[in-house]
Amino acid sequence: MDLNNSDYDYDLFVIGAGSGGVRASRISAGYGARVAVAEEYRVGGTCVIRGCVPKKLLVYASQFSKDFKTAESFGWTIGKTSFNWGKLIADKDAEIDRLNGLYKQTLGGAGVETLMGRAVVTGPNSVRMGDKTYTAARILVAVGGWPSMPDVPGIEHAITSNEALHLETLPKHIVVVGGGYIAVEFAGIFHGMGSEVIQLYRGEQILRGFDDDLRKRLAGEMVQNGVDLRLGVNVTAIEKTTDGVRLTLTDGSNLDADAVMYATGRTPNTKGLGLGTAGVEMAANGAIKVDEYSRTNVPSVYAVGDVTDRVQLTPVAIKEGHAFALTEFGGTPTSPTHDAIPSAVFSQPPIGTVGLSEAQARDQYGEIEIYESDFRPMKHTLGGSAERAYTKLIVDKASDKVVGAHMIGLDAAEIIQGIGIAVKAGLTKAQFDATVAVHPSSAEEFVLMRNVRL
Repeated sequence: MDLNNSDYDYDLFVIGAGSGGVRASRISAGYGARVAVAEEYRVGGTCVIRGCVPKKLLVYASQFSKDFKTAESFGWTIGKTSFNWGKLIADKDAEIDRLNGLYKQTLGGAGVETLMGRAVVTGPNSVRMGDKTYTAARILVAVGGWPSMPDVPGIEHAITSNEALHLETLPKHIVVVGGGYIAVEFAGIFHGMGSEVIQLYRGEQILRGFDDDLRKRLAGEMVQNGVDLRLGVNVTAIEKTTDGVRLTLTDGSNLDADAVMYATGRTPNTKGLGLGTAGVEMAANGAIKVDEYSRTNVPSVYAVGDVTDRVQLTPVAIKEGHAFALTEFGGTPTSPTHDAIPSAVFSQPPIGTVGLSEAQARDQYGEIEIYESDFRPMKHTLGGSAERAYTKLIVDKASDKVVGAHMIGLDAAEIIQGIGIAVKAGLTKAQFDATVAVHPSSAEEFVLMRNVRL
């Protein structure tokens, strides 16, 4: 492609300055492409502005209530403590402002032009912002996802994770509806801050899609910590009251709370984007259909990240955005892989997972071996907590290759990153066993497990 093609205003026009869009813009510009990125809200996207970063900060804050109790068992004298929700939110907002500024600097330093406002596709090579139209040889859509809300009477009185990050006051009593990772994370956040938390999930167990052993163990730990987890229950109506909301449940009972938060999934944020004008093929849920190189059915239009509904994780969007730039402007066709992706749930206790679940492995490989360890982390032996940790390796019996690794317990998110490298590399159980353990640690369990079940 001629990077100096004057027939177009830009070589690449990116819609959405989130993780995937920023990476694609920066790398493409580094190859000499003339790049513009449009953002209607703030640079940084879901993860930085209203997702993983602010949520993780709140997770940290919520854990101190338990840490204060643990500290006393280690000889510390803890005086009177109090929590200021307003200060936490203000400090969190200041950090998000800082990151937003850094992202803008990064784009500017790379030579990318940032255009603030809503962009709408008007054709295969054109985008409109307000009363101005821009043309581009390539259009990359990276607008992410948005919380989806069910059709329940009174749903307008509910909040999502977006609003939960900006509540003026901490609810004394909150109901969280949903069973995915966002739901369990916010249930833990609010509970750690001192709120009374009820979590409702219509299914038989939380975290659908995760390994069953992790699902059961997390549910048990959450209940033991004090979260009122109710499975097989859903909301049929929401009514605004003087003090908050009143929920009518599927069992016919009513539930009063200060607030109700829905975390019942996210959908691609393509509504009103004008993709139909360009003839872009879409899935029923609004996701943009792409091939292994993030190409749509329209040769000049591409998409990366959550808007494609492949794997909704920030690092995956970054990988996809980078691969797009390498392919289209770097002369190195690169297809992002979506196997053996490490991920974490910042629940309390946290979960780390990579590769296949036990059920998936049985379907794919037939004969497998399961290695597992159930133990009490060393910190808890003196700290007094009854919380346990659990590690699990799933091995293809024929090849001895580790095809899945899972953990719930202290530091699981940090530990799984290293284990993810081993699983991605296709290492065998014998190679895990040959690795010297780091002692004393929870991570060492991954190289010490010897008892097998089929």
